[in-house]
Amino acid sequence: MAILGCTGSIGVNTLRVIADHPARFRVVALVAGRNGRLLVEQALRFQPEVVAIQQESLAAEVRQALAGTNIRVLCGAAGVVEAASCSAAQMVVSAIVGAAGLLPTLAAIRAGKHVALANKECLVMAGPLFMAEVARQGVDLIPVDSEHSAIFQVLCNGQRQQPGGVLTLRGQDLGRLVLTASGGPFRGCSRSQLERVTPAMALSHPSWQMGHKISIDSATLMNKGLEVIEAFYLFGVAADRIQVVVHPESIVHSMVAYRDGSVLAQLGVPDMRTPIAVALSWPERIATTVPQLDLAQLGQLRFFPAPAAEDFPCLSLAYRALRQGGSATTVLNAANEVAVTAFLQERIGFLEIAHLIEWVMEHCPAVTAGQGSLEDIVQTDREARCQAEAWVARH
Repeated sequence: MAILGCTGSIGVNTLRVIADHPARFRVVALVAGRNGRLLVEQALRFQPEVVAIQQESLAAEVRQALAGTNIRVLCGAAGVVEAASCSAAQMVVSAIVGAAGLLPTLAAIRAGKHVALANKECLVMAGPLFMAEVARQGVDLIPVDSEHSAIFQVLCNGQRQQPGGVLTLRGQDLGRLVLTASGGPFRGCSRSQLERVTPAMALSHPSWQMGHKISIDSATLMNKGLEVIEAFYLFGVAADRIQVVVHPESIVHSMVAYRDGSVLAQLGVPDMRTPIAVALSWPERIATTVPQLDLAQLGQLRFFPAPAAEDFPCLSLAYRALRQGGSATTVLNAANEVAVTAFLQERIGFLEIAHLIEWVMEHCPAVTAGQGSLEDIVQTDREARCQAEAWVARH
């Protein structure tokens, strides 16, 4: 196993699952962004062949801490890509947050590695190119997001997917995919209440313990919008057949509705170790220490329509970008990453996140150019970020 983003929430939970099965898994590469201390702790425990730290200024500190071991230390973007394509790895867990995960994950696929995908931005930024590379290399791509893992489990129904993608669906059988959303910390809040939201309030998710970026995305519902785009590419289902419903208990992780009236769901307590274990061991099932679901004790499962677009516009912006096509989803993602950072820095307000994204989508000329090559995608991402930063500076 090579783990990209080993010090983040998904990476830490992946290592917890691996530690429970030492005879089955061996860690050969660990990649971190800027948490050198935790990277060193993990390296000393799991003894990989190589580690990489994205922030080059921390490389000397990591090398010194690992002196006397046989662990090779890499750094910077090139080091991350090299570690992602480590020859000893059979599977790569892609858990780097944001656009930074695209290049190393593509490198892993091009090196013939199977991928457990927790980085939805790979597909949001470069869906057609990414899935074409998966097909070209004939590798397995298994989603780790709890919603997409749920759909994957339902559709596979105990069978391994064909190499070169996740699944080929019989479109005539499928009605729709139903992605569940907890509603985040502000479900039911009025617009005047949303105007007063602070970063600390937005980081307090009612169901999941997550990193800062995904917590803010969950609060704005952009995370659900990104998941709609991810589902579009993973499962080949049109945007108008992907529905979002609010499910506060976060027990039903997603559903598949068929044309005969059947609706199949995957249920479990909200703990990322379950979808991680599914991705690492599929088509087998391995034990985890996740508590068993007790429906009788839970008592009820509630479902509501997605919130109104005027209160949580980020979800509708994601649908708009998906329908627009070309590089619109690349622009959406870049603008959102800048907006989230600016909000966490208290440079813009909570409601301004959506205003910024919409403005960049309407003013970034690259949207009409088509997605094109990887170089085109990187250039579009760069241009959208420049536009977004300029918006923040003006406001």
